[in-house]
Amino acid sequence: MTTNPYQQPSDPAKRKSAAMTDGADRAAARAMLKAIGFDDAALAKPIIGVGTTWIETMPCNINQRDLAKHVKVGIQKAGGTPMEFNTISVSDGVSMGTEGMKGSLVSREIIADSIELACMGHSFDAVVMLVGCDKTIPGAIMALGRLGIPGLVLYNGSIAAGRYDNRDMTVQDVFEGIGAHNKGTIDDDELLRIENAACPGAGACGGQFTANTMAMVSEFLGLSPVDLNGIPATDPAKGSAAEDAGKMIMKLVRDGLMPRDIVDRRAIDNAVASVAATGGSTNAVMHILAIAREFDVPFTIDEFDTIAERTPIVADIKPGGRYVAVDLYNAGGPGLVMRELLKQGKIDGDAPTVDGRTLAQIAADVKEAPGQDVVVPIETPLKATGGLAILRGNLSPEGSVVKLAGHERLLHRGPARIFDREEEAFAAVKAGAIKEGDVVVIRYEGPAGGPGMREMLHVTAAIVGEGIGDDVALITDGRFSGATHGLMVGHVAPEAYRGGPIAVIREGDIIVLDVEKRELNVELSDEEIASRLGSWTRPEPNYRTGVLAKYATLVSSASEGAVTLPNL
Repeated sequence: MTTNPYQQPSDPAKRKSAAMTDGADRAAARAMLKAIGFDDAALAKPIIGVGTTWIETMPCNINQRDLAKHVKVGIQKAGGTPMEFNTISVSDGVSMGTEGMKGSLVSREIIADSIELACMGHSFDAVVMLVGCDKTIPGAIMALGRLGIPGLVLYNGSIAAGRYDNRDMTVQDVFEGIGAHNKGTIDDDELLRIENAACPGAGACGGQFTANTMAMVSEFLGLSPVDLNGIPATDPAKGSAAEDAGKMIMKLVRDGLMPRDIVDRRAIDNAVASVAATGGSTNAVMHILAIAREFDVPFTIDEFDTIAERTPIVADIKPGGRYVAVDLYNAGGPGLVMRELLKQGKIDGDAPTVDGRTLAQIAADVKEAPGQDVVVPIETPLKATGGLAILRGNLSPEGSVVKLAGHERLLHRGPARIFDREEEAFAAVKAGAIKEGDVVVIRYEGPAGGPGMREMLHVTAAIVGEGIGDDVALITDGRFSGATHGLMVGHVAPEAYRGGPIAVIREGDIIVLDVEKRELNVELSDEEIASRLGSWTRPEPNYRTGVLAKYATLVSSASEGAVTLPNL
């Protein structure tokens, strides 16, 4: 005799899904779920969303469907019922330098929105998000801040280092190789050999670029299990790590522990310290601002500077250092960074994480590889202060971001070279038209103006590849890849399209970048800037319909995280 499922008491852990599955009134929903293989026993258990950002356009997320199978096994073994779903991703590396790059930052909002909708619409009791490429990580974390259900984020892992000419390499070397090729330093065959060697398989870009920076942020926030997250994409242990993550989410469900129980102000501070200590991507600034907003944690752009200034760089990772993310994993992982920062109270070790340990406990448990020098003692840091700074001034009244880990120049004064699109700047670099001392200005590439705030790696890498990276500076209301290095200032706010002073700079105006003073200025009087702005006319929007037009209408300033805000 079969048990009537309508009369069974609901599992206490089915805090959300009971409304979807329990009782005679839900017979139609149960009938549809049974059509795809879920039986009464499965529907009586907590239902866990297993989200992927798999897409066949990049190596960064390509292993996620396989990992999802392991996550689902872990959930089933721990007494839950997994239901897999997916959302989009846009490859920064593939779309770089094209109109398609305008979709990258926009995708962060779509990812967060679609996770929220899938989990809400299907009454999941919890969610495990598999993430890889740059915007999938902050997008998933932002969604966890909105959802009142347990959740964790599992990074699908970094790509292995490419190997060429007896050295490790990443996709950064390809972009810089393009610049060298344009200059004639290397020929077609050499560039092709670099291209063929740089990306050997699955996984996100190998340096402390945006994906690995945000993976570490997720660990310092407490939303990713440290011992599982950093395992490289092609390591055989990654599958069992995914299964363990599935078991872990079931404990969070039983305990009723929510992401908002973990992410508070100390977690945000810890996350910023992790970026500073590893020379991480400037994109982390806008992503952490966006995450803080979703978790209702008050946090401003200037607080990045405060935390970075007090946080030494202890990880020797590309693009500013020698090693790649797989080397950090082999050395002992992010726990080593936690350990060093805890020595001088740079992070709060009492902050909790999804695996039940505090950051201090994770640091105490770390297993350091003998002789490793990827992470150095904080007493003898690679640099005394962290890898980014916030600049203000008459060119960026709302703030701008400069990365410090990959260069030592702190002052530059030179004439502006004005470009209203990234393609124009790249063409000028390729033609050899940028000279020593110049300040390349790329504007109308901000969140609303682009729209989408394209990354400028195509240009910045070309500058470095041309051999002039130590002699010029670049400023933009767009943003940079985590692979960017050199004296490059991004996120200039207000952006040109919204009437920021960067809109009225003219060819030859003298621009001064003074990192020690935290200033970005043009040598014009306030009266002259005001006069120019008074006669400035906003250009026509690049898009009048579709997702980019909607985004341009709703997006906030980069200094506020470039989040989309409803017009209420």
